[in-house]
Amino acid sequence: MKRINYPLLYYQLGEEMFLGILVGTDIEAMGPDLASVRKTLFTYLQKQYKKFDEFPPMDIRSPQMRLIDVRVRPAYRKGNGSFPLPDVLTLPVPAVYGEVDQGHYECHLPHFRESFHYYTPRQFEMLVRYAATNLLNQISPERIYRMMHYPEPMLDLVTLKVNDEREYYWGGFDYQRRYETLERLAERYPPTKSERRQISALPDAAWEREAEVSAAVDKIINTRSNLLIVGRPGTGKSAVLSQAIKQIATRSRKEMLGYTFWRIQPQRITASTKYLGEWQEVVEQMVEELSVSNGIIWFEQLVQLLQTGGDGPEDSVGAYLTNFLRQGKLQIVGEVTQQELESIRRLLPGFAEAFQVIQLEPLSHSQTLNILQRFAEYSSQQLRIDIPKDAQQLSYSLLQRYLPHESFPGKAVRFLGQCINRVRYRNLDEAGTSVVLETFIEQTGLPELFLRDELQLNPKEVAGYFRKRIIGQPAVVETLSRIVTIYKAGLNNPNRPIASLLFAGPTGVGKTASAKALSAYFFGKGKQKQPLIPIDMSEFQYPEQIARLIGAGREPGTLVKEVRERPFSVLLLDEIEKASPVIFDLLLRLLDEGVMVDAYGRETSFRNTIIIMTSNLGASNRSAVGFGSGANGDQGYRSAIERHFRPEFVNRIDELVVFNPLGSEDIRQICQMELSGLEKREGFRKRGIRLSFSEAVLQRLAKVGFDERYGARPLQRAIEDHVVTPAARFMLKNKIEEPGKLLADTAEGKPIQFTFQAKTTQQ
Repeated sequence: MKRINYPLLYYQLGEEMFLGILVGTDIEAMGPDLASVRKTLFTYLQKQYKKFDEFPPMDIRSPQMRLIDVRVRPAYRKGNGSFPLPDVLTLPVPAVYGEVDQGHYECHLPHFRESFHYYTPRQFEMLVRYAATNLLNQISPERIYRMMHYPEPMLDLVTLKVNDEREYYWGGFDYQRRYETLERLAERYPPTKSERRQISALPDAAWEREAEVSAAVDKIINTRSNLLIVGRPGTGKSAVLSQAIKQIATRSRKEMLGYTFWRIQPQRITASTKYLGEWQEVVEQMVEELSVSNGIIWFEQLVQLLQTGGDGPEDSVGAYLTNFLRQGKLQIVGEVTQQELESIRRLLPGFAEAFQVIQLEPLSHSQTLNILQRFAEYSSQQLRIDIPKDAQQLSYSLLQRYLPHESFPGKAVRFLGQCINRVRYRNLDEAGTSVVLETFIEQTGLPELFLRDELQLNPKEVAGYFRKRIIGQPAVVETLSRIVTIYKAGLNNPNRPIASLLFAGPTGVGKTASAKALSAYFFGKGKQKQPLIPIDMSEFQYPEQIARLIGAGREPGTLVKEVRERPFSVLLLDEIEKASPVIFDLLLRLLDEGVMVDAYGRETSFRNTIIIMTSNLGASNRSAVGFGSGANGDQGYRSAIERHFRPEFVNRIDELVVFNPLGSEDIRQICQMELSGLEKREGFRKRGIRLSFSEAVLQRLAKVGFDERYGARPLQRAIEDHVVTPAARFMLKNKIEEPGKLLADTAEGKPIQFTFQAKTTQQ
């Protein structure tokens, strides 16, 4: 009998909340105090040891912990490019270390799940900084900033007693043997009860897919086939595979068959490899261990096997695995969409031929409603949370109306899971219609006006909303109001973007401001991120730059990445005329069908976006002031646009919207609107300071903030220079910290002057 001391790195997150990380593993636990965290981890280790004779290796005799300050400059990475942020940060990185029986030393970096050996204590600090710097350079700036706010960790121990001489066999499978490669890259599936942290809001079930589950079991076991479940996202591909594997695992235990299943992400195979030929060696070790353990491997996002490893599909991990599949040395299961399967057949036909296919057809209306009812029963029985019939029906209606391109039951189960999580967080016992609406608004940003049929649209209110934000452009206000009306009535084409518009007109007349106003109205409710995605198309003037826009290989491009993160948004393609003609061809299908499919069959939907393109074509021969667009002006812009773009591109745009040049009164209104927004700035808001501007100030700013070539674009700079900066100096000089009113006035030829009236003085 020997003792294994596992280092326990723990954080106190609150008065009654502790987080513990078992160093050297990916096991974590939370509890109200350190003792409960330690007990949870000890119980987990003990059950694993008793049941499977398995325990994580830990060779450090007397673990110690130090915080090592590591300097790093966060950077965003896209493709082969790196875009560092200006500040260098100092991050305290916890390192757990100590001597091992072999005479050298071992160090673990728990934040990164990485470790290394070293041979003299003098090397320790230098190696920690070197390893941590490399690891930090591979992660996003957001994660680095989160790590900076971690509380200071402390170290404890969890001790497990094990018998070195114990042997444990099950169905001829030797659990004493270690499978280092598989255990490092993959997870056993299905997980044991001790590995399930809590009851999930998402049931592990394949309702209405019993026939497909039975077919999958037959192909995996009786014919020992490599199997692909094929269907649209949300049709239940993963659920079918999961249930099939669970049925096989249960049968395997009863009949002593000894099957093992492993689940893996393709990119993990190459993530830790550095040298030429290293990932091929890892694959061979994995295949050998699968053979010994009678293992079947489930590749999630299987199409990524064609993107991982080499420069193209022909030298990818998928190509390397093809020979093992042909020889019968490897059995793979996975799930793909129909487009992904077609891409695999085109790019790597030998790999695709090794699989049998089970096709998942869309569920009927009655089957979907039955699944919603069964989900509600699961929630009531397992989670003690009721989902009334009207909430189920509302969920179905909203998802059917606003997410028609996604498939049931996946979108319904995911959405109801989000509703349940919201209810559990609030310690409630019912997910009613109010919770459904609140969750849907937060997820999409759509206002309640669109989601509730009983709420009537007031055209005057809609026009008034846009008129306050878009100055001097009555035709634009009318167009945007019309889009809102069509969408409210449900008459927009569900198989295209909500609308596609081309904004034409001179610079600085409100094209971007109009896009912002539309995005805020449509998708701005309950959203933390701005629902406007601006892309400067002048950065994509050459054909080879298309990869940066849509992506190539493993990395999605700017356009695809942004829309996947914010599917409900306004996409602003600024200065569209400057983009390469190749990009116009790409946009043809996007405008016509609302989807973009890359070379690997991965689909990105744009059907919940409003696409706005801006252009200055036709404005070069017009002066910004005093030129009424009217019918002749509109025709001039249209002619310039039709000369520049191909007819099939222009015909796919729903509407050309021409912006008028701005008059002096328009500039004054814009100036007043911009000044009124200054009170929202933190320095004024936290002091309770109100702002007041004289008519002379408005006239001064309207004059210096307008340019015939650039319209109202210089106005914001003028406000910063002539109002914000002098106001800041005045407040600091006079030490203004109390509520009151700041008044701004000026006279001809003099700078803007400020006076302050304290609130007590006003009273």
